[in-house]
Amino acid sequence: MKSPRLLALTAAGTLALSLGLTACGGDDEGGNGGGWNAAVNKVHNPSDKKGGVLRMAISSDIDSTDPGNMYYAWSTNFSRLYSRSLLTYPAKPGPEGGKPAPDLAESLGVPSDNNKTWTFKLKKGLKYEDGSEIKAQHIKYAVARTFDRGVLRNGPSYFSQLLDADGYKGPYKDKNLDNFKGVETPDDYTVVFKLKKPFPEFNELVNFSGQTAPVPPEKDTGERYGLRPFSSGPYKWEGNYQPGKGGTLVRNEYWDPNTDPHRKQLPDKIEVRAGLDAQELDNQLLSGQIHVDLAGSGVQDNARAQILQDEKLKNNADNPPGGFHWYIPINTKVIDNVECRRAIVWATNRDALWRAYGGDVGGELATSIMPPTVVGREKGTDHFTKAEKGYTGDVEQAKAALQRCGKPNGFETTMVYRSDRDKEKAVAEAMQQSLARVGIKLNLQGYPANTYTNDQFGSPSFNKKNNIGLGTYGWLADWPTGYGYLQAITDGDAIVESGNANPSELDDPQINKWWDEVMTIEDPAERAKIYNQIDDRARSEAAILPNVYARSLLYRPETLTNVFFHQGYGMYNYSTLGVTE
Repeated sequence: MKSPRLLALTAAGTLALSLGLTACGGDDEGGNGGGWNAAVNKVHNPSDKKGGVLRMAISSDIDSTDPGNMYYAWSTNFSRLYSRSLLTYPAKPGPEGGKPAPDLAESLGVPSDNNKTWTFKLKKGLKYEDGSEIKAQHIKYAVARTFDRGVLRNGPSYFSQLLDADGYKGPYKDKNLDNFKGVETPDDYTVVFKLKKPFPEFNELVNFSGQTAPVPPEKDTGERYGLRPFSSGPYKWEGNYQPGKGGTLVRNEYWDPNTDPHRKQLPDKIEVRAGLDAQELDNQLLSGQIHVDLAGSGVQDNARAQILQDEKLKNNADNPPGGFHWYIPINTKVIDNVECRRAIVWATNRDALWRAYGGDVGGELATSIMPPTVVGREKGTDHFTKAEKGYTGDVEQAKAALQRCGKPNGFETTMVYRSDRDKEKAVAEAMQQSLARVGIKLNLQGYPANTYTNDQFGSPSFNKKNNIGLGTYGWLADWPTGYGYLQAITDGDAIVESGNANPSELDDPQINKWWDEVMTIEDPAERAKIYNQIDDRARSEAAILPNVYARSLLYRPETLTNVFFHQGYGMYNYSTLGVTE
């Protein structure tokens, strides 16, 4: 799952970082008064108090408010306020929060035909914001929409890869839904998914995204649907969402809490503000003017220093391992010689990248692509680098690799980053300085976060046209197995023209073969062995440069209730929050 916003480390923040590390002391259980990490593995400040206005903000913008057209972790977390799906993550702290649970469905999907057919039964009497009933056909239509990448460019592409519907182009090109054979609806309350091949992790796939959030065909406005999605959750949109500005959610009177243990309807309304300067956002968060930084990746450098040096602020903060891996994809089509890619990895100053993400408070140096939160993940062997504090790269090995790739004097390429994320800019600048030592010239270019993973780094044609060889990126497991983490970012079949989650454009025959075979294996432990082989090969091909397994320094104002870190989303859970104001 695409990472949330990455926050700032500026040159002026270096002193603040060192002070912050001293204050933190690396102790996850420290702090006075029991407040530090109080929302990790338990609900902090529980309350059923209704009323007030919950204020949320982000420094960039949402990729889309359409649940079927989003792939950022925070967007999916946020969308649960106004949409429901067949399955969803439970609103629970700790490991229980990362397991699939029924939402619109009565139970988890039931497999048959050797895991090629999956059947879900809907709860009856569920309603939309206008009082009309949610039907199985609306879920079929929602899944059908995901086949049209020209309209829904942002979301995951699992359904179009796995469902037995080859040749189907989506309901905007083919309005006869009977022609979509990948999903059957024998009655109003039964949804049957027909797969091309066995897939034992299908419940996990259905669970993680909002792509089974129902959409009545008559309410669908195509690309404009994201301006005002039709609500099936506890809140509905008050007018349209305004890109770059925000919008307001108000209570949905037809939502039934007796059918929904995963959400609450406590605030009277929820105000969302987009495009707020990151520094100002942190200031308002610490002062309580804003309750939630929607991106969920933690405060930036100046706020970090304030929190870690002030016990009162620190008691309102959490520093959990987020499950994200911030890494650097190296485009295998733009830089098609593996030795040239290996030269980049050898030359990289890993210590500088680790510090750019905040040092100990920001995370742990990565060895594998999969982070430790993935079930069955192995630590992995460092390829062409060392995951060690103080390691600044190996210039001689990088120069030797350049000789082997026929570029002894180096070469020129472009590195991209999200322009509204100062940490990513700091990473790009550190890479530019590292590679310059061996003659590799990096031209740096920033793009807005809300278009970066769709129109720029997520577009293979854009990368080819602009000689984009590498960029900043981050990933959270779509679900916590090797498939849920690696497939979208390493499988050649996952490459799409827009919203591409495999910006390395890794299309390796051996890796592709493993992906084709792995789901025929019933034993999860045996599948995990193959996932680790894929992880290792992607790194040996220098398609992905590991960087940092993230920790986030999250701040929760005292007026925020029902706060807990959600392992499925890697941030606070948004569907149950309340306010005491």
